Amino acid sequence: MAGSGRRRGPDGARTGTGLPASIEAAWGLRERPGKGPKPGIGIERIVAAAVALASSEGLPAVSMGRVAKELGVSTMSLYRYVAAKDELYILMLEEAVGLPPEPPAPGTGWREALAAWARAQREVFHRNPWMLRIPVSGPPATPHSVAWWDRGLAALADTGLDEGEKISVVLLVGGFVRNEATLMADLGAAIAASGESPEVVMRRYADTLERFADPERYPALARLLESRVLYEPDSQDFEFVFGLERLLDGVGVLVEKRLAGGAEREGGSRT
Repeated sequence: MAGSGRRRGPDGARTGTGLPASIEAAWGLRERPGKGPKPGIGIERIVAAAVALASSEGLPAVSMGRVAKELGVSTMSLYRYVAAKDELYILMLEEAVGLPPEPPAPGTGWREALAAWARAQREVFHRNPWMLRIPVSGPPATPHSVAWWDRGLAALADTGLDEGEKISVVLLVGGFVRNEATLMADLGAAIAASGESPEVVMRRYADTLERFADPERYPALARLLESRVLYEPDSQDFEFVFGLERLLDGVGVLVEKRLAGGAEREGGSRT
């Protein structure tokens, strides 16, 4: 019936939740097709094959046809479990992200807990850089992603922030982690393609700026070049640690205000 909230699953059966088939599968609501002979494959095998492809050859290698070939089955047999590649992506993300680390020890401060949450997310991206190539299509909706969301919010439990502010902080920190991981992955790929070390690439970049950047036109850049800082290699984690600490410094100012009884809210209403 139109407007009932029901939809057809990939096997033609109507689903009662109104959710995408991939979300139902992630929550264990669609373990196997409801019609036809007993299948020879399952969602777990399909997702595992897709993740293995993405890890070894990159996300562009993942297609329904290629996954089917890896499993030794027909492409159409996959559509009995996953309606489209976008739904497969959701299940791949759910598999790769896994569960968040164990909660911090009792008494751990919000800043330490949130920093640990951010570092753990970054490690997931570093292990699975292909995840960064899948566009964000909505808020967390699968079991593992919801668990990460919950863990981030829990880190802010004793901060005095209201629930809307907690959401904003988690989005802010999570967005920073994803952006930094994406930037580092892109730079790493470019450096690897050059066949040279990061130090050599950076020195060549600085030399190029010194040659072509007119100090009168770019005075701030000229001061940067004069400092020679571009010739000094940073630790691999420097930018991440620096950025995360500055973000948490800002959150700390808001937390202090809330704990001191500040009534005003930043940025207006969420509604």
